[in-house]
Amino acid sequence: MNRNFTLKLTLAISLFVSLSAAAQNLDNPGDYMTAMVKARGDMDSKYMQYMSAAAHGRRPSKVEKLRQEVLDNITNSRYKTTDLPFYKGDNSLRQSSIDYIQLCFNVFSQDYQKIINMEELAEQSVDEMQAYILLQQKVDEKLQEGYAVLDKVTHDFAAKYNVNLVSEQTPLTAKLEEASKVNAYSNTLYIIFFKCNWEDQQMVKAMNNKKVNDAEQARSALLSYANEGLKELDTIKPFEGDPSLVNSCKHVVAFYQQAAQNDMPKLTDFYVKKEEFDKLTKDFNSGSNHTKDDVNTYNKAVKDFNNSVNAYNQTNNKVNNGRTQTVNDWNNAEKDFQDQHVPHYK
Repeated sequence: MNRNFTLKLTLAISLFVSLSAAAQNLDNPGDYMTAMVKARGDMDSKYMQYMSAAAHGRRPSKVEKLRQEVLDNITNSRYKTTDLPFYKGDNSLRQSSIDYIQLCFNVFSQDYQKIINMEELAEQSVDEMQAYILLQQKVDEKLQEGYAVLDKVTHDFAAKYNVNLVSEQTPLTAKLEEASKVNAYSNTLYIIFFKCNWEDQQMVKAMNNKKVNDAEQARSALLSYANEGLKELDTIKPFEGDPSLVNSCKHVVAFYQQAAQNDMPKLTDFYVKKEEFDKLTKDFNSGSNHTKDDVNTYNKAVKDFNNSVNAYNQTNNKVNNGRTQTVNDWNNAEKDFQDQHVPHYK
C-alpha cells in the first residue's frame, strides 16, 4: 500500500470584490482596492491547476513543475503589490496584502519542504502518519488565519474610506473551496484505513519471521483499530450525497475486523502447533528404541500436523486474496473519489 502524497493545501479563498465606488485613478479608494486584488489575481488560478494535477494522477514531475509555477506566481504577485503606492499615506492594506503573499510563499517553499521530509517517514508508523496529516492541516490553518487578517484589514480599509464592498464567490474560489473539502474528507477516512493496514502489515511481518507473540500483539491492535474505525465510520456521512468512499472504507475495515477476529488466530495457532511438532520430531528422531505405541503416536502427530498445514494454507490463501482485493478496491475508490470531486482545472 503506497499512497502518492502531494502538498494539498488550500490558498485562502479570495473573493471577487465588486466595488460601488468608481473613478479613474488610484486616488479613488475603490480603484485602489481593485488594483490590490488584481495584483494577487494569478495566485489562486495557478494553485488550482496544481491541485487538479495532483488529484488527478498527473506525473510527479508535472505536479512539481506546477508547484514551482505557483511559487513564481506568488513572487510576481508580491512584486505587483509592492509596486503599488501607499493610499494617501495609509500603508495598512498594501502591507497586509504583502504579508499574506509572503506567508503563501513561505508555505509553498519552507513548509512544503517540511511536509516532503515528513512524507518519507509517514508510512513507518501510525503516529508518523497522523503527524504528517496533522502538519498539513496546521499549515492549511496557517493560510486561513493569514487570509483572515487580510480580510479584516480589507474591510477596515473599506469602512474607513466609505467603500461599499459586495463580495461574491467566483467559479475559481468555488473550485478551491471544493478541493479543500475533498481533501479534509479523504484524510479523515484515510487515517482510519491506514491504522488497520499498518497493523496488518506488522502482523504479516511477524508471522513471516515466526514471531508469534509479536503477531498476536499486532492482531490485537488491528482488531482494536478495526472496531474503533467501524464505530467512527458509522458517524461519517456521505460526501455531498456520494457514499462511495465511506462505504469502501467500511468494507476494507470490516475485512480487517473479520480477519483479526476469526482468521488470524488460526494462523498464529498453526505456528504454536508447528513448534510443538518440531519438538516432538526432534525427540522422536533422537531415540532409537521406539515401541509400537511410540510409532503410532508419532504417525498420528504427523497426520494431524499435515492436516494443520492444509488448513493453514487454505486460511492464509483466503486472507491474502481478501486483503489484495479489498485494498485494491479501496485504492480504486479513493482515486475515483478524487477524480470525481476535485474540480478539473487547466
